[in-house]
Amino acid sequence: MTNELIINARSYETRVALVENGVVVELHIERDRSQELMGNIYRGRVARVLPGMQASFVDIGLGRTAFLYVADIYRDFSDLEQMMLANTDSDQDTDLIDPGMSQIDQPYEAPLQIEDLLHEGQNIMVQIAKEPLGNKGARLTSHTSLPGRHLVLMPTVNHIGISRRIEDKEERERLKGIIRKIRPGPLGFIVRTVAEDGTEKKLEAEMGFLLKLWDNIQGKMEKGTNPNLLHKDLSISLRAVRDLFTKEVDRLIIDSDEEYENIMEFIDTFDPTLKYSVELYEGADPIFDAFGIEIEISRALGNKIWLKSGGYIVIELTEALTAIDVNTGSYVGKRNLEETILKTNLEAVKEIAYQLRFRNIGGLIVIDFIDMEKLPNRERVSMALKDALSRDKAKTNILQMSDLGLIEMTRKRTRASLNRLLSNSCFYCEGRGTLKSAKTICYEIFRDLEREYTNPEEGGQVYVMVNPEIETVLREDEQNAIIDLEKRIGRGIKIIGKKTFHLEQYEINP
Repeated sequence: MTNELIINARSYETRVALVENGVVVELHIERDRSQELMGNIYRGRVARVLPGMQASFVDIGLGRTAFLYVADIYRDFSDLEQMMLANTDSDQDTDLIDPGMSQIDQPYEAPLQIEDLLHEGQNIMVQIAKEPLGNKGARLTSHTSLPGRHLVLMPTVNHIGISRRIEDKEERERLKGIIRKIRPGPLGFIVRTVAEDGTEKKLEAEMGFLLKLWDNIQGKMEKGTNPNLLHKDLSISLRAVRDLFTKEVDRLIIDSDEEYENIMEFIDTFDPTLKYSVELYEGADPIFDAFGIEIEISRALGNKIWLKSGGYIVIELTEALTAIDVNTGSYVGKRNLEETILKTNLEAVKEIAYQLRFRNIGGLIVIDFIDMEKLPNRERVSMALKDALSRDKAKTNILQMSDLGLIEMTRKRTRASLNRLLSNSCFYCEGRGTLKSAKTICYEIFRDLEREYTNPEEGGQVYVMVNPEIETVLREDEQNAIIDLEKRIGRGIKIIGKKTFHLEQYEINP
C-alpha cells in the first residue's frame, strides 16, 4: 500500500488528508486564511502584567489579547540590563549583569519574575504557539522558530538538534557536523527528517534562506511601534509540502490548478525531485469522495465508534478534558469473561490512538477501559496504548492504568480539534449536543452540487432550498464561493430559504 497526501483546495476551504496504507491518519482544514494564526510572528505590545499568574496579556493587533507565560519569554539580557538601569537609582549597584552575557552564551539560572522581564506598554516580538481555543486567547512565545523543509531556525537558542526519526548514528553525526560547519554563529537549528542523506550544499542554501528571512523580520520589528503582523506562515497546502511530504509519502494529489502551480513553484525552490510525485486530480468525482475520505470525516463527528468485534468506544469532549469509554457492546467472546474484556480493550487501543490523531484531540484525556482482574492484562493494555501512540507526531504523556481501569494521559494541543472546527453547540437542545456549523453545511451543499452536476456545458438553473440561517450565510458570506461554483458546474444557483427546514436540512432541485 502507498502513503499519500490528498489535498482538496477551493476558494472557501482547503483540506489536507494524510493517508497511510489506505487509512486517513491526519486531517488538516483551513477555512479562512486570514484566521490561520499558528506560527505567525507579531510585534506585540504588553497590555497587562499579571505577577500572581506569572503571565501577561499581549496585544498583537487582533480582536483579543494573547497570553504569554514567563517560561515562554526570551531573556535577551542586553535589553533586560537597559530596563533595569532605567529603573535603578544612580547610587545603587548597577553592575549586576555582565553586558556580554546572553541566554546563548550563559543561561541565567535565577528564577526571574515576569515583572522583572516585562512592563506595560513594552514592545516585544512574539510567535503564536497555540491557536485560540474556545474562549481562550492564543498562547504566545518569544522563542521564535522558522521552519524550512530541511531545517528549523531557532534564533534565540544555541542548539543543534537532529530529528529522532533519523536513527542511523553515523548519519546523525554527519548532519550535526555539517550544521556546526556552516552556521554563522551560536544560532539554533533542528535538522528535519527529510534532510536525511542531504548534501551540505542543499542545507547551506536553505540555511541562507532562513537567515535572510529572520533578518527581514527583525528589520520589520525595528521599523514600527504598533502591534502588527511581521511574518505569516505558509498556506496549508504549502505547509503540507514542507512538513508532511516526506520520504514515507509516495505521492501528493491535488484537485486545484492554481494550488498545483503554487506547489510546483514551491517545490522548484526547495526540492525539485519531488515534482514527479505531484499529480493534478482530474476525476469526475470530488477528490475526497474518490479516496474515501469524506465518509471518515462524517464518522469522526459521531461520539460512538464501533469496533470490528462488536464492541465500541464513546468519545465525549468537555471544556477541561476528553473522556473515552470502552464497552464490549454485542461482543460476547468465546472462552471466558477476562479474555473477552482483554480482546475488546486491545482492539479499542488501536482505535483510540487513531481517533486521537485523526480528530486532533489534545489536552487532558481520561480513558475508561473495561475492568480487568489480572495485573498482567492491565499492563499489556497500557503497553499497547504506549506503542500505538509512539507513531503520533504530537507529544503524549501516559500514566499507568489505575486499579479502576482508568488511564490518564495528555496529548499536546496546538490547534482546535476536528469536532470543535466542524461543529457548534446545538441550540435546539440548549447545548446538550452539537450541530454541524453553518459553514460546514454550506460546503456540504457545494460538494453535493459538484457531485450532481459534473457536465459544465448543460447550462440552466439549480434551486437550493435551505434553512433561513443557512440562506443568510450563503448570500452574505459565501457569495464569491457561489460565483466560483457556478462557473465550475456551468449553472446558475438560486438560494431559497425554507422556515420549516431543520438547520442541517437542504434540497437541491434542477
